Amino acid sequence: MLKVGITGNIGSGKTTVSKLFELLGVPVFYADDAAKNIMVTDAILIAEIKTAFGEQSYFDDGTLNRKHIAGIVFNDAAQLAKLNSLTHPAVFRAFDDWSAQITRAPYVIKEAALLFESSSFKMCDKSIMVTAPFEMRIQRVIQRDQLDRAEIEKREARQFTEERKVEMADYVIKNDETELVIPQVLELHRKFLTIDK
Repeated sequence: MLKVGITGNIGSGKTTVSKLFELLGVPVFYADDAAKNIMVTDAILIAEIKTAFGEQSYFDDGTLNRKHIAGIVFNDAAQLAKLNSLTHPAVFRAFDDWSAQITRAPYVIKEAALLFESSSFKMCDKSIMVTAPFEMRIQRVIQRDQLDRAEIEKREARQFTEERKVEMADYVIKNDETELVIPQVLELHRKFLTIDK
């Protein structure tokens, strides 16, 4: 079965684009949601996180102590890389398990903010980069998440640049209000239906 990765930097609209593919009957695996889930359900990952960041990484009820983890990783690139090196393989396993269960779909999509940074694009046959101008993305995130500009820029800096991702991607969807997104999605959908896998 054909596997397509979708990514885009913060505020690009990659989730919105993924939802459009879902409306066309294409199953979508949301990597960030999966990561949040497996961080509290995958026994191997939980043990690795406790070893790396301390027992206080989890509360007594088994929920993740996000404040503790964030305090360690978001101001230390090496610690963030360590967390990613534990989490990404677990998400890869979850994607493999999820896609193996899907039998009645023309193709599947993996939506991931760090598709290229984590090398998970290598698990996909094709990749899509959703783009939008930096200032437009900043304004979208400010409105959506009520984050301040400095925090958004900090998150943006942890990702590859849009230009680099565009070079790596097989296809680009422009979500900059100069082109309609739905026709772009429909065109790619038709293309993917013709790819034999």
